[in-house]
Amino acid sequence: MIRALTGFSTRHAWKVIALWAVLGIGLGVLGPMLLSRVTQAQSADFLPDSYDSAAALRIAEQEFGVRPDATTVTVLVARADGRPLSAADQQRIEAEAAKLGRHRVVMPRKKDQPAFLVPDHSQTPRIAPAMVAPDRGFELLAVELTGSAAEPGVQDVYRTFRDSARAQFADAGMRTGFTGGTAEAVDTADAHRTATTVGGALVVGLIVLLNVLVFRSVLAAVLPLLAVAMISGAAGGAVAGAAMLTGLRLDPGTPGLISVVLLGIGIDYLLFLLFRFREHLRARPDQPARAAAAEVSGRVGTAITSAALTIVAAFATLGVASFGQFRSLGPAIAVAVLVMLLGSLTLMPALLAACGRGMFWPSRSLHRPPREGFAARFGLLVARRPLPLLLASVAALAALAAGMTGIRMDYGQGGASGTPAAATATEISRALPAGVWDPTTVYLTAEDGTPLTTARLDGLAQALGKVDGIGRVGPTVLNDDHRAARIDLYPTADPQSRQARDLAAGPVRAAVAAHTPAGTSAHVGGTAAVFADISTAVDHDLAVVFPVAAALIGLILLLLLRSVLAPVVLMLSVGLGFAATLGAATLLFQHLLDGPGVSFTLPLVLFLFVVALGTDYNILVTDRIREEMRHPGTARTAIARAVRHSAPAVATAGLVLAGSFATLATTPGTEQVAFAMTLGILLSALVLSLVLVPALAALLGRALWWPLRPAHRRHTASAPEPAPEPATLPVP
Repeated sequence: MIRALTGFSTRHAWKVIALWAVLGIGLGVLGPMLLSRVTQAQSADFLPDSYDSAAALRIAEQEFGVRPDATTVTVLVARADGRPLSAADQQRIEAEAAKLGRHRVVMPRKKDQPAFLVPDHSQTPRIAPAMVAPDRGFELLAVELTGSAAEPGVQDVYRTFRDSARAQFADAGMRTGFTGGTAEAVDTADAHRTATTVGGALVVGLIVLLNVLVFRSVLAAVLPLLAVAMISGAAGGAVAGAAMLTGLRLDPGTPGLISVVLLGIGIDYLLFLLFRFREHLRARPDQPARAAAAEVSGRVGTAITSAALTIVAAFATLGVASFGQFRSLGPAIAVAVLVMLLGSLTLMPALLAACGRGMFWPSRSLHRPPREGFAARFGLLVARRPLPLLLASVAALAALAAGMTGIRMDYGQGGASGTPAAATATEISRALPAGVWDPTTVYLTAEDGTPLTTARLDGLAQALGKVDGIGRVGPTVLNDDHRAARIDLYPTADPQSRQARDLAAGPVRAAVAAHTPAGTSAHVGGTAAVFADISTAVDHDLAVVFPVAAALIGLILLLLLRSVLAPVVLMLSVGLGFAATLGAATLLFQHLLDGPGVSFTLPLVLFLFVVALGTDYNILVTDRIREEMRHPGTARTAIARAVRHSAPAVATAGLVLAGSFATLATTPGTEQVAFAMTLGILLSALVLSLVLVPALAALLGRALWWPLRPAHRRHTASAPEPAPEPATLPVP
């Protein structure tokens, strides 16, 4: 089937290219708009209904009108001269706030963006006085906006509101400060805007530069980017369409992660084809380019398909996760990778057939045999000295893996220091509990049909006020029919810190359980409670997803390699690579930088990416080893040839993919993921695939393929000539 698909694409190259151009441009334009309709704003929405904070959120929505897609900004208002607020000042502040609450904030639009393609987040914010500092140094206003803080349109609305509020209060002789999740996200994004632009330009430049250095060609340098851009555009539309059909809701960060993944693996697959195409044309200078493209695409397409299916299988296992953010991420990436696989088997072969030998213009490397370069010497080294190289690589990986000692999970939201939002939060915490801008809230409902009263709940409120770590308890608020109530708690710890999460999950819930009046039920909500429950959900998912993903990847390797021992070798190698990468991230971010721990999503995402993408490189190298072992000669000679031919493609692809993930470092809050993914890909490509696996293959020889060893085959006219065997290579 794969050869039939690649063969059709090479015979009808221009039709296939035209079809992908239409799909890529059309869905690429519509994709962002469609994706915005299937994203979900709040982390709590991803929790199963059985969790306490999820139940609290339902009560907040149903009984108190809290919008599930709302985000709150806390505005600090103080006198510009620093003097305490008078009663008249307070009246003026609240009057100005009322004016702002009646003004619709219009989302600014770029001139080159058609209105129908950009979701309109224009809105009238809800503004209410929240609290006055004990020393009357400032008053806090609570501003509620609709939409996710990660949505660019919502961020633009916030910027417009912030600037308007700042100017309006300045006219009244007041200064303002803004804090909260949206304010922090916007301040951090603005601070990283230049770095994000430069990072994107650098990864594009890296891809073009590497291709120019490797192929000495204009088309080979540019076409990979154009091809991947077309396929990625179609993939984004496919993900959005699948989500709309199935009702799946995506995290706002998922589209950005998909883009990075598709850029990396798409460039990888096209590089594998380009290297093999050039090798084939050198060996068969008289063969028509179209026939060569069909033969190469069919041969490499099998390995690419298996490599892509490992990624699909790994991420499909996230469908069994209990945490919705994981459960939606897996199918989304799986769909995107399937589209990239289809493009790799159709558009990429069509480009090879259409360009032919012109793909490598103006380089004349096709007209002369390749020189014995570093790859050839390295292949001989691995074949001659497999045991020392194996021991050295295992020792280095084990040393990095030791960094996992004492690993802790961090459920913070990546708050930055030095931003205006952080400075405002610090100013607030000097006069009020740190959690005043993001309280932990206890919601109660009447179960016995008796209306609730504040007096009935006084005992619970007093007990909560005695909990160590609660700086202040807000007044009990009843809903309109007195069937539900809420009590806001203001922790002394930062609401995004581990201390606040432990407080919400432990002493607060214990006090609620012990002092909830008879005939009522109570649930603890708020950011700290949500992330405490996410911690529990993630721990469960790690225990389920890891073995399921490993089993599926192992099964794919078993079917591809038709061997029992080879899949075990590959899985052990990528497992060691995963441990080394996670250990290095722990060593850097937790131990050396003295951070609270590694991001709670890092182990699972890192496992899936490093194991799945690392297996890609192992599959391509191992498949080439098996192919070379079918030619006459010793096993170690075959390994030397396999490494010689695979090393340039794998090393170049690894550098491109690592560079793609490195650009995530310019996105606020993803520094850990960027570091770990970059290191993990480099280890997978340069250490596991080119050193550890070939060294093990050299030691095991043809026993690697037990119980079906590759038999020698005669050289045929349709196959490229194998490289000559080095005469000095020892026979195992």
